[in-house]
Amino acid sequence: MVLVRPLAAAPDALAEVIAAFTGGVAAQAGGIALDVARLVDNGNAVPVTVAVDSPMSATDRVAVIALFNERNPQREVALFEFGPHAGRAVVSTRIRLATSQRLAAVARMSDGGFRLAVADVVVALAACIEDME
Repeated sequence: MVLVRPLAAAPDALAEVIAAFTGGVAAQAGGIALDVARLVDNGNAVPVTVAVDSPMSATDRVAVIALFNERNPQREVALFEFGPHAGRAVVSTRIRLATSQRLAAVARMSDGGFRLAVADVVVALAACIEDME
């Protein structure tokens, strides 16, 4: 189970990177699922799946899914663009996590709206520690 919180609950650094992506437009919770384990043994390869509920029609579709993190040296993890012929808005990848932190998935819809899902992840063995401040 993933915990979804409104943008206001996200830490300042995460909220800032999300606001930069959305152009200051408030992202709405719901209609997007961020699937990531709440506890991972090793931060070097953390499986993440993002799925957005959308008909993916010509007029109502997901244009972009962005994945952000709270504490890695690079806050922007991934950006996935969907063309008008994409059948569904689902992406899966593996990411590195420097330490326990919050992840956020943001979907930009074709109507200019944004959807947000946030998850807290506890990392037992950190990755990227040589790049941390």
